Parts: sequence; structure tokens; C-alpha cells
Amino acid sequence: MQEQVSDHLLGSLVDGRYLVRSRLASGGMSTVYLATDKRLDRDVALKVLHPLLANDQNFLDRLQREARAAASLSHPHVVGVLDHGQDGHIAYIVMEYIKGHTLRDVLNEKAALPPRLAFALIDPVIEGLAAAHAAGLIHRDVKPENVLIADDGRIKVGDFGLARAVTATTSTGALIGTVAYLAPELVLGKPADARSDIYSAGIMLYEMLTGEQPYAGDVPIQVAYQHVNAAVAPPSLAVPGLATDVDELVQWCTAKEPEERPVDGSALLSELRHIRTTLSDAQLDINPPAAKAARPEGQQEAAGATAVVAPFHAERTEPLERIGRPTEIISSQRNPTTVLPPSGFSPGAASFDVQVPQDRAPQAPAGAPASKRDIKRMARQEEKDRARAAATPSRSLREGNPRRRAVIWTIVVIVLAILATAAGWFFGMGPGSPGTIPDTKNKTVAEAQQLLRTAGFQSEPKDVFDDDVTAGLAVGSEPSSGQVVRKFQAVSLFVSKGPQLFPLAAMPGLTLDQAKNALGVAGMTLGKVTEQYDDKVPSGSVISQSPAQDTAVRHGTPVALVVSKGPQPLPVPDVRGMTQQAAVQAISDAGLTAKIAPEPVNDKKVPAGAVVSQTPANGTLVRGDAVTLTLSKGPKMVHVPNFIGKQADAARKALESLGFDVKINNILGGFFGTVRDQNPVDSDAPEGSVVTLTVV
Repeated sequence: MQEQVSDHLLGSLVDGRYLVRSRLASGGMSTVYLATDKRLDRDVALKVLHPLLANDQNFLDRLQREARAAASLSHPHVVGVLDHGQDGHIAYIVMEYIKGHTLRDVLNEKAALPPRLAFALIDPVIEGLAAAHAAGLIHRDVKPENVLIADDGRIKVGDFGLARAVTATTSTGALIGTVAYLAPELVLGKPADARSDIYSAGIMLYEMLTGEQPYAGDVPIQVAYQHVNAAVAPPSLAVPGLATDVDELVQWCTAKEPEERPVDGSALLSELRHIRTTLSDAQLDINPPAAKAARPEGQQEAAGATAVVAPFHAERTEPLERIGRPTEIISSQRNPTTVLPPSGFSPGAASFDVQVPQDRAPQAPAGAPASKRDIKRMARQEEKDRARAAATPSRSLREGNPRRRAVIWTIVVIVLAILATAAGWFFGMGPGSPGTIPDTKNKTVAEAQQLLRTAGFQSEPKDVFDDDVTAGLAVGSEPSSGQVVRKFQAVSLFVSKGPQLFPLAAMPGLTLDQAKNALGVAGMTLGKVTEQYDDKVPSGSVISQSPAQDTAVRHGTPVALVVSKGPQPLPVPDVRGMTQQAAVQAISDAGLTAKIAPEPVNDKKVPAGAVVSQTPANGTLVRGDAVTLTLSKGPKMVHVPNFIGKQADAARKALESLGFDVKINNILGGFFGTVRDQNPVDSDAPEGSVVTLTVV
């Protein structure tokens, strides 16, 4: 059915606006096409929903709400939703077109990735999820196929909102998602939240590091069972040498209980970036071993297919026969208490919980229960401390001669007295004595250094940018003014270089939304937006900016934009009845182009050479559009029959049917009603001219 829709749509114009050019991808819920937005002349990704979904009004209403929510999310690492609608039986969503490939393509080519590359690829994904979570959006289908990598290196997360809309309208207890990345709570029929996306991202990171998904099975229910009952193995088992922090990060994200995962994308992003900065180059660039042999074909389909899975039930779990479609249905009931494995199934992954002895387990702070991750970290730190203490040698003095011991003690006391005296001077009056950092802001460098020397401190000037302090004057110090520190402590004196200036990027040619995003990324603000007509710049695009491109300005500088309203509509003048020359001049003066129809026509009222009709006759056009003029050949010549001796009434009717106007001159009252004379008679005359009948 979907193939027929695809063939039918290729080359068609959806909703009078989107020209379908080629098919990019297809799945169980929709087909994605490359299309051209004829209104804005740009390429877009057009997602056309499966006909069964497009005919469900409840689904369409939910999809509309989800599309609006996703469209409100504007972030550099999230694919933008541009439009949505319905054209007859076709329901569609219009998204930003990203020319490039997906993370799945990268994994298919490279299999396992070094940690440095894996972190670099997943960092923008987590940043996009963090922005979505902050806006109250949940993705629900995080997987490599939905991570788009543009040819210019930009990384974006796509397909926000669709999984949620489908979940809300499928049968009771069913959910949509890719089984290989499905969070345990979704398998059990519980509500999804930001932590469900974190779980999927953790599974994806495991696959990026090892080249394999953590769970495999012949049918989706086997994979779903492992999500609920097994723990994701540390990736270092598949890639020896991976840092412990990387193992902990993956297992933190993939904890079975949502409470034991990062609360949202922002929390995960902070931890991910912290780990990247603490790992050594050798740990980041470790070469993973060659990817293991590929799974059997059926197993790959079951683990990676998008499936509709109903929550498990404790008393009924049945594996269904796999069918040849990308979406599989496993039906059961809701409200489970546990998950039973399918018949003959053995989990392929073991549990790797860290056990901490009770007598050495670190205690959580009062009032806040420690998570498993915190306990693991504290246990590892305690073990390091014990190892460091064991490596420190200890030695005691041997017993010896009492006199020798007395001499030694005397020497020790003298040395201690000298040290105490020196320490008293050092910390009381010398370099170790406390002093207060003076206020140096807006002082010259010489004045600021003199103030610090007077207070007993040595300073080192450092140049910094500052928007408020004039260049060459002191901004402040570190430690800051008013702090009491020891005088031997180094003091940094910050000297202003003036405000930091940044060149403005070019805005002309961008849409208003694109310009807003570009200004936000550059740290600038949107100034006054003015609209004006422009014959060359499409409606909604930026014509000019102020300050101009490449102007060096501060962060936060407002940038005024002039935005095109498209070509100015021009009223079409009415030139009917004018001579050809006058009509052409009037149309040219209106900013339009006159075009003369190749064939003139006869008209009994319009003289030859004048305009009989025009197309269009009214309304508006844009500058340069053509108005077609049809010229008159004048009235056509018609033969006038001879009606002398005929009755006047019959003569009148005959002449009028030929297009003549008839004038009657009665003699003696026209008593007999007979035509005595006629002018003209038996000759050709212009249509519409007057024929005079003399009647007696």
C-alpha cells in the first residue's frame, strides 16, 4: 500500500505547494520525500504518513499539537519542523532538509568508534535532547537512524513528536519505538519522561563504543525482555582498556530504574563533558578491536526494527512469529508485576552490579539517599586512598643510648624553637602575614601595582576584554578586592583591553527565522525589523542589515533587519477603448508590459486600431508582468438588402437582425406601411450603422 502511495506522489504537488522530487526513506509509519517548497523555493523533507494513520482523526489532532510543540523548539542540533497539514487523504509534516547521512551510516561503515569520536558525535545529540527536555518535549525514539549528520558537519536530532502522537492513538497498552533502544519502563507500559530518552542515548553510546547493540534476539520480545531483566554490560568487556568512567557513564544512562539515571539531557551533558576533560589522550584515542561477526540476518531485524510492543504480563508472554514487515505487534495486557522470558529463551547479557561491602560502604549525606553511581565512585576513591596510604613507608626510631637520646632531643627542641620563631616572623610580619587586597578597578596599571605593593603583594598584569572598563585601566584582581590572604600569595591584576568585538555575519538571503538563529548563535540581539517590497528577494527573506556585514561589534549589539514582502502588487489599468499607442504607454507607466494579441477582432462600437479587450482586465500584477491587448478592426461590412415595396415592419426586423439600426421616416402618416425609399440600399454598410426607410 505504501509503495503505491509513493509512486503516486512522485512528481506531484502536495497541498499546492510542495513538489515531490524523490523518495528518501520509508518505514512502518511514514515515507520521507525530498520536496521543493514552491512558495519559498527551497528544499524540504516531506514526511507523508501511512494511510491508516492519516485516516484517524484523533491521531491527526494529536499530531497537530505535537507538530506545533516541535516547531516551537529552535535549536542548532534539532531538525526544525516547518509546516504540517492535510491534502485530501495525504497527511504530512514538513521538516528541515539535511543533506548528508545518518549516524547509522557511520556505524555501518566504521563499527566501533574511539571514545573521542563517539563523544564528539553524541555530544550535540545530548545537547539537542537537553534543549527539548527543557522545553517539555520527549523524543521517545532516540536511535542512530534519527541522528542526521550534514555534509558540512552539523549534527541534528530528527523525528520529534511523531512517536508520541502514534503512542497516544494506538491500541490500549501499545507503544511505538525501536526495540533495540527501548527503555524498560516503556516495555512495562509505564509513562515516558526525559529519562527514557537518556536510556536510549546510553544504548546508542554503547553501540558506538563497541560496534554492537547490548541485547540481541531472534524476535523483538526477546530483546524487550532483556531490557527489563538484564543489566547492560560495561563496554570495556567488549573493548578492553576503556576507562572506568566510560563504563560508569554508559551504565548510569542504562540503569533499569529511571530514578538511577540522569534526570534529563542537561544533567547527562554536564557529566559527558566533564568525563571528556578528565580522560587522557590515550584513553580517548583507544582503538577498539575489530567488530565481531555480524548477527544472523533475522536477529538483526529483530533487534533493530521499529516495533509496536504491548507491555508484558506476568501470566502470559507469547513470542509471535516474525513477519516480513518493519513493524511487529506483540499484544498482551497492562499492569505487569514482573516479566517472564519467552519459551526457550536465555538472556544474552549478564548483570554487572558493583557490590560494596557493608563495613566499608560509604554513607550518603544526611537527608539524601546515595545513588548506586555515587556509592561506586566513593568506593573507588576509598580504595585509591587505601592504596596510597599502603604505599607510604613508616619508620620508628630504634632504642639506643640514653645520653645519645638526650642529645638528640635537645637538638630537636632547639630546631623546633628556631622553626617556631621563623614561622612566627613569617606568618606575623613576613611574607606569610595576612593582608587585604585593595580595590584597583578603574586605576591605571602603575597606580594599581603601587596599591598592591603598598599592601605587601606582588602582582602580575593580565590583559582581558571588558565591556565596561576603558582599555588600559585595571578591571580588578584575583583574589578580588576586600579578600584577606597571605602576602606570599600571587595576585593577578586584570587590565582591560576594551570590549571584545566580533564581526557580524551576513544576514541578507536568510529567512527571518534563520537570521534570528544566526544572531543568537553569534551572541547578538534582533533589532528593529522593517518590511518592504522587493522584486528580487523572496518574501520573508532578509534584504539588508544594519550594522552591515563584517562590522566589528560587541556581543549583545542589536542588528536591524529589512525583510522582503516580495514583489509589490501593481494595479492593472483599464485601457479598453484607447488607441494602441495610448494603451501601451499607460500599461508601461504602471510598471507592467503590454503584449498585443496577434489577431485583431471586429467591433461595431470600437474604432479600428483601438483596444477592444485586455487580459487581465483588473486586479493586481507584479512589476514586469504582461497585459495582453486585443485591438479592434472596426465594424465588419454587411450587405444591405433592398426592401423597397416591402412592408416596413418586416423590413425593420430583417435589418435589425443583420446588426443595423433602423430609422423610419413616415410620409402622410405612413398609412399604408409600405417602404417607398431606402438609404443605403443594395450595398455594403458597416455593422451597426443606420439604414433609413421612407414609409407611406
